[in-house]
Amino acid sequence: MDLIKHMAKEVIREIGNKSRGFFEFVLPPIDMHLEENNLIVTIDIPGFKKEDIKLSIHRNVLSIYAEKKEKDDVKDDIICKQRPNVIDKKIRLPIRIKKGEEKVDSAKYADGVLIIKIPFNNRGKKISID
Repeated sequence: MDLIKHMAKEVIREIGNKSRGFFEFVLPPIDMHLEENNLIVTIDIPGFKKEDIKLSIHRNVLSIYAEKKEKDDVKDDIICKQRPNVIDKKIRLPIRIKKGEEKVDSAKYADGVLIIKIPFNNRGKKISID
């Protein structure tokens, strides 16, 4: 009976690892809308600390990279793990941004939601997350 439990646990763990890879590829969910002269990008990335998130913008591509450290003390007890440890996403923005004007007005991260405000035509500041 222990062999069956062990095999079931291994199968579930393997499925969890593969689905986590899928989620790392697909996630995070992103919403965009226009507000006056700004593009507002809302990204759900729960489970990360503000310090773990790196943002950059080049022309009309927004890059999001987030990585969280795994806790080593619970690896043996994990049955299924689907939440991503790394997010590396490039998003093509629906607005034209001139070279040298790849600036963000503000970025805020609270309760697992990152909100980025990108001005169309005024020069902003470097991307920093509040």
